[in-house]
Amino acid sequence: MDLLDHINRTHRAVKRGTEMNSVILTRAYDTTLPDLWDACVNPERLPRWFEPVSGDLREGGRYRLEGRGIEGTIEVCVPRERLRVTWEDSGAGSFVEVSLREEGDQAVLRVEHVQAGGDFWNTFGPSATGVGWDGSVLSLALHLAGDPRATPEEMAKVGASEEGVEFMRRTAAAWADADVEAGADPDHARQTSDRTFAFYTGAEQ
Repeated sequence: MDLLDHINRTHRAVKRGTEMNSVILTRAYDTTLPDLWDACVNPERLPRWFEPVSGDLREGGRYRLEGRGIEGTIEVCVPRERLRVTWEDSGAGSFVEVSLREEGDQAVLRVEHVQAGGDFWNTFGPSATGVGWDGSVLSLALHLAGDPRATPEEMAKVGASEEGVEFMRRTAAAWADADVEAGADPDHARQTSDRTFAFYTGAEQ
């Protein structure tokens, strides 16, 4: 699978609010709806493309992502349709909503991460969150295709490669485009995108 092909296969959108902002990714996968749902919630499959997850994995329960220490509450879980969780990271609260649907012979995933504005958003824009989710949505595509690069360990190697750096550069730029479409100042959107790329890769701006 060509990693850069993922950029064109994924739709990105930004929603701006008075206090909260959203980054939204939508991508269709060549699999069934039950398989896509299972990949997103099965604790045995999640470490193969996302991260190990522990906790009371049912609606109303608490979960924890072991790799980053992120935790939260599973607020909504409608099998094969919708999952909404709080996303608690170092005291910063936000939430993530995942929805699935069938579209022809494909299954479509939509991820929306809602978070507060403020200094972090003003500095890094939607790219900071969006690039990370782009990597996860790509890893899921690799997992569903049976590609061994899907695991977090292998994706870390990919991220350090020339192809991986170019992937992050292009996804950061794509989030700047989505930000401009949502009403952001073009110059500011590019600046935040460049800062995000520099943060992820260590590149000089």
